Amino acid sequence: QRLAFGFHMALAPDELDAFRRLTRRVSPTLYRVQGAERPTPFVEDIAVPPQALPDFLVRLQNVLKAHQVTASFFAHAGHGQLHVRPFLNLGDPADVRKMQALADELYDEVFKIGGTISGEHGSGLSRTWFLRKQFGPLYDVFREVKRIFDPQNLLNPGKVIADVPQPITKNLRTTSTTTSLTDEQLDQPASGNGQQPPTNAKPLLELQLVWDGKLAATSNACNGCGRCRTQSPDARMCPIFRLAPSEEASPRAKANLIRAVIAGDLDPASLAKDELKGIADLCVNCHQCRLECPAAVDIPKLMIEAKAQYVASNGLGTADWVLSRMDTFARWSSRLAPLSNWFFRTRWTRWLLEKTVGIAQGRKMPQVASSSFLRRAEKRRLTRATRRTGGKVLYFVDLYANWYDVQLADAFVAVMQHNNVAVYVHPDQHASGMNRLAIGDVDRARTVAARNVRLLAEAVRQGYEIVCTEPTAALCIKREYPDLIDDEDARLVANHTHEACSYLWDLHGTGKLELNFQPMNLTLGYHLPCHLRALEIGSPGENLLRLIRGVNVRRIERGCSGMAGTFGLKRENYRASLRAGWGLISAMRDPAIEFGTTECSACKMQMEQGTHKPTIHPLKILAYAYGLMPEIKMLLASEGQELVVT
Repeated sequence: QRLAFGFHMALAPDELDAFRRLTRRVSPTLYRVQGAERPTPFVEDIAVPPQALPDFLVRLQNVLKAHQVTASFFAHAGHGQLHVRPFLNLGDPADVRKMQALADELYDEVFKIGGTISGEHGSGLSRTWFLRKQFGPLYDVFREVKRIFDPQNLLNPGKVIADVPQPITKNLRTTSTTTSLTDEQLDQPASGNGQQPPTNAKPLLELQLVWDGKLAATSNACNGCGRCRTQSPDARMCPIFRLAPSEEASPRAKANLIRAVIAGDLDPASLAKDELKGIADLCVNCHQCRLECPAAVDIPKLMIEAKAQYVASNGLGTADWVLSRMDTFARWSSRLAPLSNWFFRTRWTRWLLEKTVGIAQGRKMPQVASSSFLRRAEKRRLTRATRRTGGKVLYFVDLYANWYDVQLADAFVAVMQHNNVAVYVHPDQHASGMNRLAIGDVDRARTVAARNVRLLAEAVRQGYEIVCTEPTAALCIKREYPDLIDDEDARLVANHTHEACSYLWDLHGTGKLELNFQPMNLTLGYHLPCHLRALEIGSPGENLLRLIRGVNVRRIERGCSGMAGTFGLKRENYRASLRAGWGLISAMRDPAIEFGTTECSACKMQMEQGTHKPTIHPLKILAYAYGLMPEIKMLLASEGQELVVT
């Protein structure tokens, strides 16, 4: 019988790899389907004789129809194996009751056709209930083998061999829809007696972020599959877990923590305790788990909520207080820039900083500029809005380019103007506030976000696109601001915000990017920052550099840099940060790599930490290749290197 309607013979290595990865992409796609009904893998390992597969597919669909259940299934058809995942809402008792009956009937059909209920993944608790029926007298042989080799029943008790097998619904995790606390109840006062709560009663948990009733759904979306515990070099999942692979460091542990609060297993007040803050602090807001989780669980948002609960009750620690006010300290340092820069280079003052405020003395700190870019922009009249109707951007400068690397901001303006894009720098903009948000200082982050959204939204209405040279700022505006402010302006600004290299790459896609680059003889080691990766826009900076003839760009794919924003600045995190980023640092020491390049200012600090090679933003390389900023050649020559223009 002809089942196939077409075929493709894969011979190239890339094609072979694509087919190998195909089955691993199916399940993640299923878990990203929205709604209360989730793909539930309790009958997902069926195998039948290949010649009986067409008949069994009909029987399978009849069983599903009888129980009014939708399911997905895909097959290793060559050997008759099916992965069946019914869509059920495990918060609904009616759906839970369907599980046992559906499994009973479906497995009966499997046995009738001469198949097996565990073709690939073993038996475990979910199939032990059915194994005696499948194996008959052979089951007693299994029992005897178990008795001989494990007389005290220490190895996986209750699995495969069990005196009283557990039904498949025995070990289901609880969900908020079946327990005491829902999203709405968490944000409501507690009455304690079933009566209407008094107006002055304290809420069980005042949510700090915008959830729209989805806090429970977000935490429940984690199915505990353990993909976040991977150590695979092909993934970038959770740099902190890779560094210290304990369960509490895993992203799924964070979801379990919030689920326990929602389910009533943990007192909501426990979020204000140091023990749970220690778990929340193991999330550095890199967003890689959100990208690579099969169910796309937003662990970073859950952990910002947890940190915010702690800060609301206890305030900020000394180091966090300092790091949340970096823009203020940069402003004061800039007024006495030569003295400030000398101060931060001096061994004893750095030792004093470590002892007093917790900033690691071993960390190489950037030099503060004597004048902010916003002040320079005002002198250059960039703070005046243009009257052009197209090709104009509002440059969101953020902390690093404003106070520490004004040359980057100059390069951005030069490159944009070279490509006939007008640049407007709003004089009243503030730093994005991601440093505050990442440590749970949500109230102050919200204040900053509200100010920025107000002026950015007005600019968008005037036809501007918002462009950031800092990927963290772009991510903050696009993803975090709508979680802080529930209004249309925040969403409008988010939809019109771009990372700078992404904006330029889009220009190239429409044929509007100038390509009059000077050829250069240069080998760069490129690192893709986590926050740029989290924007899901590819690698535009790397792509732009490859347009320059003679430039050899080597992607350094060694995971997270380990800096993680302000994480790597703290004394207690310094060594962990270096261990997490050691792959990147060691790759930078390759003699063939002349300079590093990345879009992220924090990653730049880490890349320069263990090497004497400078790390340069792609925009600076573009500006130099356009012939716009010859001073970059002088900068690099001062580091003992030289850009060669051929």
